[in-house]
Amino acid sequence: MRDVLYLEEIEQAEALLKPQRVEVLRQLAEPRTCSEVAERLGQTPQRVYYHVKRLVEAGLVDQVSERRVRGIHEGIYQAGARSYWLSPRLVGRIGLRKVRDELSLGYLLDLMEEVQADIAALDRAAPELPSIGVSGEIRVRPEQRQEFLNDLQSTLQDLFTRYGGAEGDAFKLAVACYPQAEPAQGERDDD
Repeated sequence: MRDVLYLEEIEQAEALLKPQRVEVLRQLAEPRTCSEVAERLGQTPQRVYYHVKRLVEAGLVDQVSERRVRGIHEGIYQAGARSYWLSPRLVGRIGLRKVRDELSLGYLLDLMEEVQADIAALDRAAPELPSIGVSGEIRVRPEQRQEFLNDLQSTLQDLFTRYGGAEGDAFKLAVACYPQAEPAQGERDDD
């Protein structure tokens, strides 16, 4: 089972984006028969088999084994991945953006789409995938916002200049800086 399956085909998305199939897929995190899934979901085995068949056809579920029960061959199925990423390209963009403004949320969405596609294309079978992920929160007073953004851009430009030679392993660096959404009233910590 893979960690992530990146869905780029509309048929895969259509197969997955049905609430009953998502529930079947969750049950197939561990290898199970359609009868076992049906029992857990309170459905008929035939109904579950219908959904499993569609998920198999879309490449989202694999038949991992088979067993014989009372003279009948029963398939044992498992989800193809622990999580599924839906390519934003399947949804498409409404309207055209003429300029990629680096300070816009639209540009940030384009960047995240690019990062998502790059990560999905990595060979997870490779013995070592040197990478790093860093996330943190920075608090900036409104009067310091522009100074902060300038410092961040300057620091990154320095890295690009220092390590931007033609030799060595190629790495892609993407940094996203965006306002943090305020937590809902019941989610705030009362320290």
